[in-house]
Amino acid sequence: MESTVTEAQLALTLTEVLDRVRDGERFVVERDGKHVAVLSPPAPDSEVGILGSELVAIIGDLRVPGDGLADDIESAPDNLLPVSVPRWPA
Repeated sequence: MESTVTEAQLALTLTEVLDRVRDGERFVVERDGKHVAVLSPPAPDSEVGILGSELVAIIGDLRVPGDGLADDIESAPDNLLPVSVPRWPA
């Protein structure tokens, strides 16, 4: 079964709509009379989401981008090379 719900209706009845989606119903969400999203149950054999332990196993010990960035920024002025301004011919 498919139902249409406006963005405002969805905001007011989200818990009910999600319960109905869980039970197999599909919803088309409209904003200003135009379709903007579809809420439907996942395919029977698909997994939704990922467990934290699975994420850790995937990323392992990767270095987080930005490690030490604040220290690098703070020390930048101390590591600047002298700037020589070219002299224009007079």
